[in-house]
Amino acid sequence: MVAEITVNNSDEFQELVDQKDFRISKAIVEGILDNINSKKKYVHVLSVTCLEDDEVYDITVERKHFAETLEENLPYYIREEQYEDCSRIVKTINELKNPVVKQRGRPKKS
Repeated sequence: MVAEITVNNSDEFQELVDQKDFRISKAIVEGILDNINSKKKYVHVLSVTCLEDDEVYDITVERKHFAETLEENLPYYIREEQYEDCSRIVKTINELKNPVVKQRGRPKKS
């Protein structure tokens, strides 16, 4: 399920972004981690409902940006002392940057 944040208007949401509100970071990271094995090119990670604007904004992350987005959000997890999650994030970043190629069948003898 995609995280949702409700604000009065887009300015209020911008304030949350500027204040580095952990709910936003958490939604982004959990959205990526929950979809790490999906084949989707874009992953929907957060819906922001702006009451006064009567709008809903959907935040997505493109698969090719997963590693860098996780790296950008790691400091917020450190600040919140979410160390178990930090470990999972670092492990996922490493797996994304250094994928293990699985061989099919037996390797040929030389």
